[in-house]
Amino acid sequence: MNAPPADHPERVLVVGRSPSVLVATVDILRAKGYTADATNQFDRVLDDYDVTELDLLVFGGMVPAETKQYLRDEVSRRNPRVGFVQGLAGIAGLIAAQVEAAASDARSGPDRAAIAYDDAGRSVQLTLDEPAHVTVEALWATSFTPPEPRSTSLRVFEGDLEAGSHTTALPDLVPSEASFVTVAVDDRIRVFTVGAMPDAVARMVPTSAQDRRLPEVGQVTTDSGQTSGRPA
Repeated sequence: MNAPPADHPERVLVVGRSPSVLVATVDILRAKGYTADATNQFDRVLDDYDVTELDLLVFGGMVPAETKQYLRDEVSRRNPRVGFVQGLAGIAGLIAAQVEAAASDARSGPDRAAIAYDDAGRSVQLTLDEPAHVTVEALWATSFTPPEPRSTSLRVFEGDLEAGSHTTALPDLVPSEASFVTVAVDDRIRVFTVGAMPDAVARMVPTSAQDRRLPEVGQVTTDSGQTSGRPA
């Protein structure tokens, strides 16, 4: 997957909860050339970061709905051009891929490929107008225990494909729950849900900023180049 243009790296802020996922996501994005930061201090976002400079604001799944709406409203008011991404799961590589997908949509020209996921066949379907380099990666959760969910990934395919139609089936070891697939066709990125998150995970999401159903976590507030983490 290509890095953003050197003269304008996308500026990304990830607002989530899990310290390890936040730090790993920032590390991945910075390695790809993004100016990326992350925080789990929901009430400090507007004080700690200049949101007028953001290109993308990413929300983790454990951010309360009222908090997300407040930040959407306030950030949009201060920065009308900002884009928003809702993270699909607490998987650093997946969140990074969602950022890349949003960024590639914003800067890419006309589609030279049709990219789809076939649920019934558990396969990626590609129709390429011209030869392209293609990468297909599956990612899935292996533990949902808060505050540090765990996951793994598998490179299903990587190589150059000729113009035409191509099918890449997912192997059986990719589960049918809490699983996802990312597809890169040159610099165009797509992310698909293979298996939805279980209902038990949805029930963990706090309903408000005052909802304390989840355990306390260490504080994470990064600053474009160095990460600071301290016990909450």
